[in-house]
Amino acid sequence: MEQNLSSYRIFYAVANTGNISRAAKELYISQPAISKSIQKLEENLEVKLFDRSSRGVSLTPEGELLYTHVKSAFETLSLGEDRLRRSIALGMGNLAIGASATLCKYVLLPYLRDFIKKYPHIHISIACHSTHQTLKLLGDGRLDIGLVGRPQSLKNIGFYPLQEIEDIFVATRSYLHNLKARGIEKGHILQNSTLLLLDRENMTRQYIDSYFQENHIMAQDVIEVSNLDLLIEMSKISLGVGSVIRDFVQNELKAGSLLEIPLGTPLQKREIGFAYNLDGKISKPLKQFLAFYEAYKGGH
Repeated sequence: MEQNLSSYRIFYAVANTGNISRAAKELYISQPAISKSIQKLEENLEVKLFDRSSRGVSLTPEGELLYTHVKSAFETLSLGEDRLRRSIALGMGNLAIGASATLCKYVLLPYLRDFIKKYPHIHISIACHSTHQTLKLLGDGRLDIGLVGRPQSLKNIGFYPLQEIEDIFVATRSYLHNLKARGIEKGHILQNSTLLLLDRENMTRQYIDSYFQENHIMAQDVIEVSNLDLLIEMSKISLGVGSVIRDFVQNELKAGSLLEIPLGTPLQKREIGFAYNLDGKISKPLKQFLAFYEAYKGGH
């Protein structure tokens, strides 16, 4: 576009009013400045835009063509301004959250339910990835915040702890009965079972592998899955011994469809929480999310 926006704003006002004097009053500039701007616009476009008469000005056919597009442009700008004001008034914005599928279902969604009630106009997107991938996306600035297990290193990462989780091993009564029939004692169940574990990219799996190594447990037979819900369902059909998170199988434990396997050395509880990039821009929706978290934690 060769002309600056002010030239077209003047052209638009003159076309709407059909009078240079009225356009000057509307724009709070002098009549000579209006006339000069229109003249310069016509010279630059090498076309006559207005027919002048004692009663005012009217658009030429060429001016009508230009006016159609200029009118559309200014209406779009006005619409954008209105939406921006409405967005500010309503507290609208965007918030990109990362979490594993498991944490998203069992922890994030219940939290978001209350957050959305308070901030219904914030657009939320959720990307389901492992903790490792979520932290990488946070570092790349592609996420605003992530629900993750506490990272070993908090360099450039702000971390707000939310709750502790406890890993346990479970199986059905019938699966344990079959192990007993084969002469396998309680203290050797993990070494002699089909273990149902999350895949190696998952932080939970890495934690379980470290536990096995520290306690000299050699896994003989392993089935890997990428989803904890699937792992729980596989445990419930007696496919093996599943590594699960206690809070997420409370119903099964109460109903007796899954039994917890006692461990000589219990797994230590882990911390999960919200992480964000300290080097990134803290948007208004993110500030609201963190402030809501502080109030949420205080009430739970």
